[in-house]
Amino acid sequence: MIKPVGQTGCMKQSGVALIMVLMAMALVVMLATGMSHQQSIRIFKAGHYLAQQQGHSIALGAEEFARRILVRDFEQDREDGLMVDSPDEFWAMYAAILPLDSDGVAEVQIDDLSGRINLNDLVSANGQVDSLAKDRLTRLLRALGITAVSADALVDWIDADDQTISAYGAEDGQYLMADPPYRAANQPFVSITELRLIDGMTEEIYVALKPHVIALPVSGVGINVNTATGPVLMSLHDDMTEAQAESVLAKREEERFENLQDFLALPEFAGMGLKTTGLSLQTRFFEVVSRITYDNRVVTMVSTVFRNPEGEVRTVHRDSGQKNRITKEPYSISEG
Repeated sequence: MIKPVGQTGCMKQSGVALIMVLMAMALVVMLATGMSHQQSIRIFKAGHYLAQQQGHSIALGAEEFARRILVRDFEQDREDGLMVDSPDEFWAMYAAILPLDSDGVAEVQIDDLSGRINLNDLVSANGQVDSLAKDRLTRLLRALGITAVSADALVDWIDADDQTISAYGAEDGQYLMADPPYRAANQPFVSITELRLIDGMTEEIYVALKPHVIALPVSGVGINVNTATGPVLMSLHDDMTEAQAESVLAKREEERFENLQDFLALPEFAGMGLKTTGLSLQTRFFEVVSRITYDNRVVTMVSTVFRNPEGEVRTVHRDSGQKNRITKEPYSISEG
């Protein structure tokens, strides 16, 4: 049976129309699916950003908590008439654990920064090399067995000129030959991580040196003899041995030093003629490490704070890029 031409054409047109409708529906479904996926991503990002912001805000609160602890410590020392900072104080011994209202916790640790050699003591504000600081750094490198890096190279990194101070120094001439090339900073250290750029530095040397040096925004703060590390104690004089430094640390653990003259009168320093210059019993700079566990996320912030001679504490720097810095024994505030 032969169908009329008009009927066949009508069926073809209906089939094409149906295909177009199906294609349009498929396109709509694809667009809707894509939009739904994008919307889910946006919601996730917004939720993540909100949680990070909340964690950051809590970290700021943890920092403020630490600042109040340091103010209270200062007031207690002033009341006792003895302005001394040492490892046996509460702030130095524990990491405070602060439970949050929600399902989370804030961990806060305060670290002393004055028991290390300040790299920015190497060159004074008028551009002169501080021989005392340079000699101490030289002895520190020797105590750590570091020979590939010289104190002169660190001086050249800070000083404003482009002339090496000795054959052991390093200026633009050396650094511009690196791949990629760079120049000496010609300004004070902003962070001890800059040490990685110093001529001769390796990761092994950096890791060995890092616990004993710091880059403070000012010079002349002095080394706190109550918190100085063993190698830093060895840096005080050419004749200071590792055994003598360990002996001093053992005596300090039994009883902190409350007078610099008593510290210098130790038999370990006999005949060395040490002076109190560049030494201290107080700490001015601290690191506040905050780790916030909140909404299944972890936010870490490391703040450098300064406590002035009047006991006021202010923040000078914050860093959110450091991880796993809580190292001290935990102490829950609820236990107190």
